[in-house]
Amino acid sequence: MTLLLLIAAGVLAGTMGALLGVGGGVILVPTLVLGFGVPLEDAVPASLMCVVASSCGASASYLERRLSDVRLGLTLELATVTGAIVGGLVATLVAPAWVAFVFGLFALYVSAQMLLARGTREQRLEDYTPTNYPLGISGSFVAGSLSALLGVGGGPLKVPLMSYGMGVPFKVASATSNLMIGVTGAASVAAYAWRGHVKLALVAPLVVGVLAGASVGSRLMPRIPTAVLRRLFAGVLLIVAAQMLWKGAEGLWPMSR
Repeated sequence: MTLLLLIAAGVLAGTMGALLGVGGGVILVPTLVLGFGVPLEDAVPASLMCVVASSCGASASYLERRLSDVRLGLTLELATVTGAIVGGLVATLVAPAWVAFVFGLFALYVSAQMLLARGTREQRLEDYTPTNYPLGISGSFVAGSLSALLGVGGGPLKVPLMSYGMGVPFKVASATSNLMIGVTGAASVAAYAWRGHVKLALVAPLVVGVLAGASVGSRLMPRIPTAVLRRLFAGVLLIVAAQMLWKGAEGLWPMSR
């Protein structure tokens, strides 16, 4: 029964990750910790492995449909990896609780903006040219740093960054984020594997579910209206905001026991 529940959790995470470009980690980590009682140090690398699987499962379909902007993805991913390295180096100098709290407020603001924004017309790949590369590169650097400091993927930051800051259609931003998160996840999970925190008995059923979900999500995404995807993404951002605000408040104002 637990095996089937893990596969089902992977299907849900893979589908949402492929639809929205977030990899599904924001769904899997709380599900594993709260629903299955998995220690956080084991849940995070399992989630990262699933992020890689989701990226692999969805990216091929998006590349075939010409939804992913490969040139933009490679440019921003270079900044993301650089930011992740810097974030790992300064992790001991910055209080993660403050970073989590500020990021939670930012995610809450972006989700509110997406929920309140009026619908925009559908755009095709050939209808746009990415703009404001300095903002995109600096924002991706910050996303990589946050990934290292807080253990969250860069998707919740990079999708609205590309969509709102660089003039990229939401569906293209989601597909391009899917292409990038696999590289970031693979680099991050290596450190956990070196320390022996990757539990294959936990990861295997999750990856099976994630691959199936990512395949479904990548086929559904081109057919779903952009307005619906924006609202789904805003809902996921609300989950991220709640997680980050809770983590920050817990570190800044620990409850007396």
